[in-house]
Amino acid sequence: MLPTIDTIRLSEKQKQQLIRLKSKTGIENWNVLCRWALCQSLADKTVPPYEEIPSNSNVEMSWKVFAGEYADVYLAILREAYKKQSAHLGHIQITDFLKLHINRGINIKHNTTR
Repeated sequence: MLPTIDTIRLSEKQKQQLIRLKSKTGIENWNVLCRWALCQSLADKTVPPYEEIPSNSNVEMSWKVFAGEYADVYLAILREAYKKQSAHLGHIQITDFLKLHINRGINIKHNTTR
């Protein structure tokens, strides 16, 4: 059984990208933007590139806040993707896998809303 996800903490770079996205989209909540980023990344069937992503910003949310009322659905989708892709990433933990997908999704959204 995979471990659960308790807390998601973003990097300072992600925070700055999300601030820009908030101003461009009018979406005020970090969790909504991060959900969109996760879905954008998961829609790409390729494995996200591995990188060390620091948790060095003050943006932090619980899994419950991140995923909202569809927490079980997001977790099921994430776990399925993890099963398919984690071997290509050196068997990283699901929390780091989530961070990679959020990071890739934020980058995609940030680069397409300039």
